[in-house]
Amino acid sequence: MKIIAVYHIKGGVGKTATAVNMAYAAAAEGNKVLLMDIDPQGASSFYFKIKPSFEGGAGKILFGGKSIESAIRETEFTNLDILPADSKYRKLDHFLHSMKKSDMWLSKLFSPVKKQYDYVFIDCPPSITAVSENLFENADAILVPVIPTVLSVRTYEQLREFFKEEKFDKKKLFPFFSMYERRKNMHNESMEAFVKKYPECINLAIPYNSEIEKMGEYLAPIVYKYPYSEASANYVKLWKKLKKSL
Repeated sequence: MKIIAVYHIKGGVGKTATAVNMAYAAAAEGNKVLLMDIDPQGASSFYFKIKPSFEGGAGKILFGGKSIESAIRETEFTNLDILPADSKYRKLDHFLHSMKKSDMWLSKLFSPVKKQYDYVFIDCPPSITAVSENLFENADAILVPVIPTVLSVRTYEQLREFFKEEKFDKKKLFPFFSMYERRKNMHNESMEAFVKKYPECINLAIPYNSEIEKMGEYLAPIVYKYPYSEASANYVKLWKKLKKSL
């Protein structure tokens, strides 16, 4: 089982859309896939018509109270299950700070289902916290959407520097371009410079697309709803390139 965290220091960069569409693309190939929605906003759960828990059901799982299997829900898509968002996730940082051997939390969490799934995608909350550090330590890959602008590129540089300072494995980092607008010279120039500077970059761009924004209306991955769109084709290509690196 391979764990793929979709992460960015800040929100609004296409992180959740990436997690949802990559999970679907992997499942459509015939892989058994689990999507874990650890972002308290619960957008990934919403896109798959799964209501976030406000009773602490999934939260108790993450805090070690029950097996993860009891909180997993099926989606309407073959081979794709979800561990939905939960209101108690906001307390995870405090829990990890008080936990002995907290660096093993994520690997222990998935231990009961590691033979049931080929891939786990995690829609991560933004910012650097104890939770994100645990993901950096235990995930097999950190997929980072980067908008080709100065500020977004700067946040990737900050993340890369944090990995270096904390001695996390930088080989886990896989940036790619998100919300790309072909007509903007700044985007094209930023992408060219970024690829030259960071060889770990998956040189693919998910275009800015109104249909991606409308995922909240039709409640499905764009790869499923509009499979022949440029965005869908590039999500599938992104998945195939990442899979080769795992």
